[in-house]
Amino acid sequence: MGEYLHNMDAKGRVSFPTKLREILGETFYVTKTIDKHCLTVYPQEEWEKLSNKVAQLPQAKSANIRRVLFSGAGELNPDKQGRVLIPQHLREYAGLDKDVMVIGACNVAEIWDKAAWDDFNGSFDTADLMEVMGEYNV
Repeated sequence: MGEYLHNMDAKGRVSFPTKLREILGETFYVTKTIDKHCLTVYPQEEWEKLSNKVAQLPQAKSANIRRVLFSGAGELNPDKQGRVLIPQHLREYAGLDKDVMVIGACNVAEIWDKAAWDDFNGSFDTADLMEVMGEYNV
């Protein structure tokens, strides 16, 4: 849970919030988020669940999912200062420059460019959210 603003250094390292590192573990995985230009960070257990689910899908239906999720995925291991190195191709995909938002999103985390996160929040329609929550009795 939560929103955390951090600066990314010139090498592409970002301090990952202690609270999220405690939940994600010592090693976690980052990949492209399919529906928007940000990155999704999975704890090892969730990454394995996702990998197993995708592996069980028919090849013809899952080829693009496999390509997007796994071709550019990276393993993240925080250093002693809690920083992780975001691979260059993922920084480019998500438009990460200097100010980044790391957010908790249920059983995963997401990494956003701060301006993109602000835009998302500014254009968010709560009526759509309430409709989906009502549909699923959340």
